[in-house]
Amino acid sequence: MDEHEVLLPCGAPVGAEDIDEWAVGLDDLHRRIAPRFYRLEARERARRYLAGLLGRVDRKNCWQLAEYAGEATPDGMQRLLCAAQWDADEVRDDLREYVLDHLGEEGAILVVDETGFVKKGDKSAGVRRQYSGTAGRVESCQIGVFLAYASAKGQAFIDRELYLPKEWAYDAERREEAGVPEEVEFATKPRLALAMLERALEAGVRAAWVTGDEVYGGDRGLRMWLESTEQPFVLAVKSSEPVWVRTDRGPSQVPAARVAAGIAEEAWERLSAGDGAKGPRLYDWARVALVRLQEPEWGHWLLVRRSISDPTELAHYVTFGPAQTTLRELVHVAGRRWAIEECIERAKGEAGLDEYEVRHWDGWYRHITLSLLAHAFLVATRARAAEKGGATAG
Repeated sequence: MDEHEVLLPCGAPVGAEDIDEWAVGLDDLHRRIAPRFYRLEARERARRYLAGLLGRVDRKNCWQLAEYAGEATPDGMQRLLCAAQWDADEVRDDLREYVLDHLGEEGAILVVDETGFVKKGDKSAGVRRQYSGTAGRVESCQIGVFLAYASAKGQAFIDRELYLPKEWAYDAERREEAGVPEEVEFATKPRLALAMLERALEAGVRAAWVTGDEVYGGDRGLRMWLESTEQPFVLAVKSSEPVWVRTDRGPSQVPAARVAAGIAEEAWERLSAGDGAKGPRLYDWARVALVRLQEPEWGHWLLVRRSISDPTELAHYVTFGPAQTTLRELVHVAGRRWAIEECIERAKGEAGLDEYEVRHWDGWYRHITLSLLAHAFLVATRARAAEKGGATAG
C-alpha cells in the first residue's frame, strides 16, 4: 500500500492524475507544519502519521499506523505523540490557516459542539463516568469540545479542547500522572468554547454567525461575551430558559416554552433547515422579539422550531444579530449546527479521531490535532474536486 493513498473524495471520478494531485496536496500540507517539529525524525514521522490517518488502516492507533508506514514497532509513533519536541497548539494554528485558505468565504458560520471518547479505566486524562452523546448514555469517557468552520465549500475543525472534570482539576496526584499542565484549571464546556472562539476572532477569523446546542446556549456568560464583540449567534436553549419579553405588565422574564405557547398560528412559517440524508429538513418556524437594552441596529429574538409530524415537539433558540435579519436566515444558521455533527462523524470514520490509545494530556492533543488536520485535508480535497466537476462540496 502506497503511503500516498488516501480516502477517495465521495462521488469524484478517480484516476492516476487525481492520486498524484492528492499526494502533492498532502506534501504541501506537511510542509506547512514541518517547521513545528524540532528533529528531522519527528518531522518525517508526522508525514507518515498523516498518511496513515488518511489510509486504509483498520484501526488508526500507533500499532497499525506503524505497520502501515513499514515500521517494525509502534515505538516511533508513540514517541511522536508522547515525547517528541513539538507544540500541538502551533499545529492547531496551522490547521486554522489551512481551513481558511481552502474553505474561507463571507457568510461562514462557526459551530461549537462536543463529543465523547469512550475509554476503559481511569488513567486517561479527563476520563470519568459522564454522559456521552456518542454512546447515548453515561459511560467512562473523555469529552472533547470542538470548534468548526462551515462555509458553502465545506466544513472542518479549527480548534479543540479536552474537558477536565472538577475531580481531575483538584487532584494533584492524578494530574501529575496524566501530565496535565499546572496552568490548566477547571473550565466548563461553554468556557472552553468561549476560549476557542476568542482565539479564532483574535486570529482574524471572520464569521457571520456562531451556533451551538443547549450546553452552550444555556450559558449566559457566553451569550453576553458574543454580544459584547458584536458577534451574531443562534444558540439553542432549554424550554425552561428565561427570556425577556413584553407582557401586559411590562417587560418580564418568561420561560421560552411559555413564550412559544403564545405564538399565533399565522406567525409560523414552513422552512427547510438544510438538506439531510432524506432531503430537506422541513419544520415550522416562528420568532418573537426579545426585550434588550441595545443599539437599534441589533436585534434579539427567541426562535422556535416546531415538528410537522408532532406539533408538541419544539426546539428553542436565543438569537442575536443585525436588526434586518430575516427569519429564513436564522433558520439557515440553526440548521448549520448539524454541520459539526457530520464533521465529528467523518473525522472519526475517516481520520481516526477516536482511535488513539494514549493516556497523557499532550498525547491527546497531539493525536486529535493531527487527526483534525487529516480530516481538513479530505474536506479541502473534496472541495477542489467539486469545484473541478462543477458540483457542490460533498
